[in-house]
Amino acid sequence: MRKLPALSDFITAAKGVGPKKAGLFQKLHIRTLRDALLTYPRDYEDRTKITPISGVTAEDKYCVRAVVGTAPAFRRIRRGLDLTKLTVFDETGTLNITYFNNKYAAATLREGQEYLFCGRVTGTGRARTMVSPAADPVPASGESPGRIVPIYPLSSGISQRDMLHVTEAALAAVAGDWPDPLPQLLRAKYRLIDSADALAAIHRPKTQQDVEDARRRMIFEELFLLCCGLQQLKERRRADNGIPFEADGLRAFLSVLPFAPTGAQRRAIDEIAADCASGRPMNRLLQGDVGSGKTLVAAALCALAAANGYQAAFMAPTEILAAQHAETLVKMLAPLNITVTLLTGSMGAAQKRQALSRIESGQAQVVIGTHALIQQSVTFHRLGAVVADEQHRFGVAQRAALAAKGQTPHTLVMSATPIPRTLALIMYGDLDVSVLDELPPGRTPIETYAVGEHMRARITKFIDKQIAAGGQAYVVCPLVEEGETNLKSAEQHARDLQKALPHRRVAVLHGRMKNADKDQTMRDFAAGAYDILVATTVIEVGVDVPNANLMVVEDADRFGLSQLHQLRGRVGRGTRQSYCVFFGADKGQPARERLKILCQTADGFEIARSDLALRGPGDFFGRRQHGLPALHVADLAGDLTLMQHAREEAEALLAEDPALAAYPLLRDRVEHMFAASEDEAFN
Repeated sequence: MRKLPALSDFITAAKGVGPKKAGLFQKLHIRTLRDALLTYPRDYEDRTKITPISGVTAEDKYCVRAVVGTAPAFRRIRRGLDLTKLTVFDETGTLNITYFNNKYAAATLREGQEYLFCGRVTGTGRARTMVSPAADPVPASGESPGRIVPIYPLSSGISQRDMLHVTEAALAAVAGDWPDPLPQLLRAKYRLIDSADALAAIHRPKTQQDVEDARRRMIFEELFLLCCGLQQLKERRRADNGIPFEADGLRAFLSVLPFAPTGAQRRAIDEIAADCASGRPMNRLLQGDVGSGKTLVAAALCALAAANGYQAAFMAPTEILAAQHAETLVKMLAPLNITVTLLTGSMGAAQKRQALSRIESGQAQVVIGTHALIQQSVTFHRLGAVVADEQHRFGVAQRAALAAKGQTPHTLVMSATPIPRTLALIMYGDLDVSVLDELPPGRTPIETYAVGEHMRARITKFIDKQIAAGGQAYVVCPLVEEGETNLKSAEQHARDLQKALPHRRVAVLHGRMKNADKDQTMRDFAAGAYDILVATTVIEVGVDVPNANLMVVEDADRFGLSQLHQLRGRVGRGTRQSYCVFFGADKGQPARERLKILCQTADGFEIARSDLALRGPGDFFGRRQHGLPALHVADLAGDLTLMQHAREEAEALLAEDPALAAYPLLRDRVEHMFAASEDEAFN
C-alpha cells in the first residue's frame, strides 16, 4: 500500500517533479508540500460557462462544447513555427481550432469525440478561430466537463500543470486532518467554513461560491492572527513601566503660544498628556491632513519632556525637513528656555562633535535630526520622548531603534496620510491613534483646477503672472528623464519652461541628484533664488516655502489622489492666495472624474476614501504594509469590515486569555506569523 505524502515532504514527492524542477520551484519559495499548499491561486478561469458556437461572435475567451470534425492536421510553416489545425462543431455551427508549436496537445484529440474547448477566439464568420485552447474530454455519462480552473503564480520553467501536480499532492497530504486554529464558536458566529475545507476549495473549487467562501474564511483567519499578535504586542508594551510625566509643563507651553490651538490639537495634546501620566510608555500615532498643525502637538510633547527633566528626540525623513522642524521648534520653545539642537549626517566633524557632546551631557533638551539619531555614536543623557515624522519613510524597526536609546520613552509617530481610523489602528498595530481633523484658522483655501493640454499657453502665462506679483511656482513631473512614453520629464520640462519664460529663473530637482545638491536647490528656492522649481515628487516632503503660491502637476492622471493632495499641500502656507493646476483632464472620462474630486474638496480623509475606491488598496499602500507581517490573502484596505470583526474578536479573546493558553494551535500560528515577518521589531 502506497504511503500518503506528508506536508513536510519535499515537493519531489509530487508527480513529475524531479530535483531539477524542485530547484525551479524554489524561486516561488516552494520547497515542501506545505509551501505548495500555502501558495494560493492568483486567479481563476471559469470553464463552467459554456457558449454555443453560434454565440461566439467577439474577440474574447469562450468555452464551447463541441465534437472534433476533422482530424488534427500538422504543418511546419517555417523553422520555429508549427501549426496544427482542426475543425469542431456543435448543433449550432462550426469553429476552427489552431495550435501553435503544440502538436502534442492536438495529438490527444480524437475525431468524432466531444470535448470542452476553452480559449481566445479571433476573426469573424467562417474565419473564426480558437487559438491553442485547453481541451477536456466530455465524460461518457454526458455530464458537463466544465470546472473552475485555478491560475497560479509562476516562474521560469514552472507551468500551471506543474503547480496542479504539487498542489494535488499537498491536498492529498492534508487528508481531511488539518487542525483549525480558529475557535469553533468564532467559526459558527461568522459562518466560516473549516480550515481544511477552505484549502480544498481555494485550490480545487467546484463553483465560484466555493472560491468566495474559501477566501472569506482565509481572510478572516489571517486578519484574526494579525490582530491577536498586535494586541499581544500592545499589551506587553502597556505592561512596561513608563516614565510618568507631570502635566504642569503643558500649561506653561500653552501660555506662551502666540495663538490658541485648534480643538483637534488640544484634544490630541490632552490624549498625549494622559498617556504620559499613566505610568506606561505612550505609543501613539498622530494623524493629520496637510497643514493641520501636527508640529505644534509634537512641540507640546517635547515641552512636556523637558519640563519633567527629560530629553526629546525628533526624527525627520530628510535633512532639509529636520532643519525646518528645528527652526519651528526653536520659535515655540525658546520662550520656555528649552534648548533645541540639530544633528544631521552632513554636519562638519567639529559641529557634530559639539552636538553629540550637548546631547550626551543633557544640555540639548530637544534633539532634531534624520536617521543619524539612531547611529551608535549618539548617546542621550536622559531620553524620555521620541517623535518620528513618519511620512512613509520610517518603519517600525527605525522607531524601535531610536526608542531603545532611552528607558521605554514615550513615542509619538506623525503621519500626513489620511486613512480611515479603523485602518490606521491596524496598519500601525501597537499604536493608539489621535486625529487632527480640522485646520488652523486663517488658512486660505487653495483654488484648484483640472485642465487639458489646450490650456497650456494660458497656464504658462498664469505662472508668469504669479511670479510677477511676487510669488513662486512648483511644477511637478512624473519622470526624471525622457523615456519611451510621452510623459513630461522634470529635466526636459525645465528646459521647455526656461525657453518659454527666458526672463524667469528655473531650477530642477529630482531623486537622482545627490542629497547635498537636492538640499541646496531646495534652500535656494526657499530663499527666493529661483522663481520656478520643476521637480519630481521628492518635494512631497519638502521644505516649507510660504512664498510659493502655485502648484502645477503634469500628467496628474498618473498620480494617486492622496499623493496629489499632498503635493497641493506644498502651497497655501503663506498669506498669498494659492492655486493648484492639474494637467490630465483630457486623458479620458475616468481621469477627468478623479481630478474633479480634488477640485471639489480639500478634505484629505474624503480624498483618501475616494482614492481607495478608485485605485484599489494595492496601489494606495504599495506592496509592503508598513512593517507588519506579510499578508497573503487579506487586504488591509479592501477587507475593512472583516478586519473590524477580526479586531473586535481578537481583543475579546485576549481579554479573557491574554497568553492564549486555551488555544495552543492559535498561539503557535500567531507566533509563526510574527516570527516570519521581515521586521525584527516584531520578533
